[in-house]
Order: sequence, then C-alpha cells, then structure tokens
Amino acid sequence: MDYNALLKLAITAALKAGDEILKIYDTDFFVQTKSDNTPVTLADKGASDSIIKTLTPANIPIISEEETILDHKIRKTWTHVWLVDPLDGTKEFVKRNGEFTVNIALVENNVPVIGVIYSPVSKEIYFASKTNGSFKVSQHDTITEINKKEDTLVDNLILAAKKLPLQKLPKKYTVVASRSHLSRELNQHIDKLKNVYSEVETINVGSSIKQCWVAEGKAHEYLRLGITMEWDTAAGQCILEEAGCALIDLETNLPMRYNKENLKNNFFIAKH
Repeated sequence: MDYNALLKLAITAALKAGDEILKIYDTDFFVQTKSDNTPVTLADKGASDSIIKTLTPANIPIISEEETILDHKIRKTWTHVWLVDPLDGTKEFVKRNGEFTVNIALVENNVPVIGVIYSPVSKEIYFASKTNGSFKVSQHDTITEINKKEDTLVDNLILAAKKLPLQKLPKKYTVVASRSHLSRELNQHIDKLKNVYSEVETINVGSSIKQCWVAEGKAHEYLRLGITMEWDTAAGQCILEEAGCALIDLETNLPMRYNKENLKNNFFIAKH
C-alpha cells in the first residue's frame, strides 16, 4: 500500500471537492432536510460525486455520507476503505460563516492511516499519514501554490506544509467546542475543569476544524457528547494521532475504531 501516492490522491480529491462546494456557496442555494433532520445542499452531493470520481482509480471501497451505505456483511471483508464527509459542517455552510471542511480518511483494518481535512474558504489544509506525522498548509501557501497552476500542485503543497503541532499549548487550559452543538453536559464538564485549572478558556468553531486545532496546539481538548458519524472523525483522528494527540472513545476508553457495523460514533474526547 503506497501511502504517499494515496495521500496525494486524497489531497487532490479534497481540493477538487472544495472547488465544487464554492461554486454552490456563491449562489442562492436551496437547503433540504434529510431524514435525520440535518441539512443537505447541492454542494454536499456535488462534492461527494467529485471525490468519488477522483478516488475510484485507487480501487478501494468508498463510504461517503451522501451515498448508499452497503451492509456490514460486505463491508467487514474490506481491509481498506475510504471514509468521506464531502461537506462537514453543512449548518456552518448554510450560515455562510466559512467553518466547514472536506474530510477524507483511509482506514486500514479499522484504523485511520491517512487523513486530509481541507477548509475551502480559509484554504487551510491539514493532512497526515501513518508514521509520517501531521502537517498544515497555511492559507498563504495554499493560495500561492494554486495560483501557480502547476501540475506539481500537490507535491508543492506537501513541501510547503509545516509539521504539527505548530505551537505550544496556551497557558490557560483551552477547550474547543462546537459552534452548533453546545450542551448542558459540556458546560458541566467545563465547570469541572475550572475546579482543576481555575481558568478555562472556551473557543467555538464548526466542523472538524476542532480536531485540527487540538492537533495544531491551539487547544488542549475537544469533548463531543453528541451524535457524530465515522466520516466526521476518521480524518481528524489520523491527524491528531500523528501529531502526538489522541481521539478516545468514551465507552471503550480506547482509540476510535472504524467501519463498524453501526457507523455512529460513541461520545469521544480529542486531547493532548
């Protein structure tokens, strides 16, 4: 398994999906509601189609939020699978606050071994591959390389990337929290942290950017006590782990596993 080639393919897929998303973002788009009461737009479907088209030549099965999910009897035979959230943070997309991402992960024997998270609006790219570390491409470097219009774009982005974590953790104990999924339980958790650390700072942001900020060193932890799916966390988990952090399933107290029979995650915490 050529992780390097597959990482480049995943970055390419994320960038192309970002272009599809922005085409819709700049229009007066229509918002539908799915059966689980979550929003979906043409951007979700367009990004999913684009990613599938780009990843298909790798001949690895793909699980995408916007596509039909095959039965576990079939999926459990797969040693490798792509886990894709074409537009993570549709609520933020609808609000037009820019805090949404493209998430692409390669899972090998239930463990994420490649992770790519791309923010189409901020143009920041986070990526990781097994044993090679986690990296971030800044907005400036991404825009610079895209504007060059060279065939070596992805190679250039990888060369421009900086290793995570990028900074020392803040002096104040810092919790990153969802902008759209705040809860009483989370507030209770923060109150408990205040008893330990006296001062606790909370920063709010949408989508999988939260996992990236923990990996980057902007925050100590991200606790999620709500419903998420495997495609919401797989890419972020790889980025966290390769940056020396962890994403822990709060039921098993072990790292999250993927391509389970039920693709719904347990509650979890991402932390340094």
